[in-house]
Amino acid sequence: MPKKAAEFIKSKITQEAQIGLILGSGLGSLADKLENADFIAYEDIPGFPKSTAPGHKGRLVFGRLSGKNLVCMQGRFHFYEGYSMEEIALPIRTLKLLGIESLIITNAAGGVNTSFEVGDLMVIKDHINMTGANPLIGPNADDFGPRFPDMSKTYTPSLRQKAHKAAEALGIKLHEGVYCGCTGPSYETPAEIKAFRVLGADTVGMSTVPEVIVAAHSSLPVLAMSLVTNMAAGVLDQPLSGEEVIEIGKKKSAQLQALVAEILYEL
Repeated sequence: MPKKAAEFIKSKITQEAQIGLILGSGLGSLADKLENADFIAYEDIPGFPKSTAPGHKGRLVFGRLSGKNLVCMQGRFHFYEGYSMEEIALPIRTLKLLGIESLIITNAAGGVNTSFEVGDLMVIKDHINMTGANPLIGPNADDFGPRFPDMSKTYTPSLRQKAHKAAEALGIKLHEGVYCGCTGPSYETPAEIKAFRVLGADTVGMSTVPEVIVAAHSSLPVLAMSLVTNMAAGVLDQPLSGEEVIEIGKKKSAQLQALVAEILYEL
């Protein structure tokens, strides 16, 4: 199915892409800044799911930013939407077949580390998979990678270094930490967040982990960053809401967009 999707996209788009970029909740406006942009709706691509998450436009955007040719996923697919892990894996493998050389992933996340504040940025150095699932379960996709892929340096150290260099140049505070991936769609309980903190998690969210596992299987270098759009359950004495996540994402997205643009110059 990824081959059919890639062939369709190539028949519609003449631009080549060097770098793939997945944009999280409230962060999709970065794709609107691409030069000479071309768009393909997910619903037109063979086999692609439809993005139903709030704040996700549901399309691929091809264009240039910071002198690089990009393909952006303006909206992603989540396990909580009812999609299988295989369906979540499809876009990553499709991007690989389109020729991308590295993948940048952004997400909106809850702050588990109590020293974090809403609006902080964190480059992910590792993850904890609490979804209870793995996108590589089933027959191995031998064309993409081995049956048992190594995950020890999944979040490419050299790309993380470039992110810190870009943040320093812009005067942006950039944490580094561990992301905990859960299924959602309910937010985590205070007890769960306390447990995740003991396990070493700094942020928590409902995406990213399946995509990163598939990217690692395909030998794609990965840079992933979280925008802390809310403090996780139990950190502050207030309820959590999806509307708040999207709103904070919109307010703080300019800083993350500037960071991504600066990182692209380094690639």
